[in-house]
Amino acid sequence: MSDQVKLDDVQTLSHKKYILRNFLFDLKKKDGTWERQSREVYDHGNAATALLFNREKKTIILIKQFRIVVYLDKEPTGMLLEACAGLLEGGDPKEGIIREIEEETGYHISEVKQVYEAYASAGSLSEKLYFFIAEYNDSQKLSKGGGLHEEQEELEVIEMPFGEAVELLRNGKIKDVKTIVLLQYALINDIFS
Repeated sequence: MSDQVKLDDVQTLSHKKYILRNFLFDLKKKDGTWERQSREVYDHGNAATALLFNREKKTIILIKQFRIVVYLDKEPTGMLLEACAGLLEGGDPKEGIIREIEEETGYHISEVKQVYEAYASAGSLSEKLYFFIAEYNDSQKLSKGGGLHEEQEELEVIEMPFGEAVELLRNGKIKDVKTIVLLQYALINDIFS
């Protein structure tokens, strides 16, 4: 690994669905001294997200769903407007997001373009998030979408004009970081031209 870090102990704190561990390690500081540190890391795997856009109609597809963290943060309904996303379960990010797009939105997309990969919150999460964009059209709609019942998903699929999404972004109504990143990518790269 690194001569800057000496891992001393790893303790599993929880493994109900995903794994929460505490890492005890020594970290070499800039002045050459060593400092003992402890960090909890939550590991639920890597994920992928995608912004679906229709160049002709100048629309995008977003998902609205209940999120317990949003509800606990005193948002009355707990609903969050976000880009399609899902855990990869150890697989290829491109294959994973194509599967998630169909499960969540009902669209069968065969081509996606990866635009970023980034750590979601490297201070405490092991998750690496893969960001994609994909063009869609009405002929690719195979089902109503809405997620998988066995995964306790109940998603509302929302097609909206891109301009409306940008206005929601500017007004602070879109609060999901992956969606913010993808909308900003779309703006910066003018994906509708």
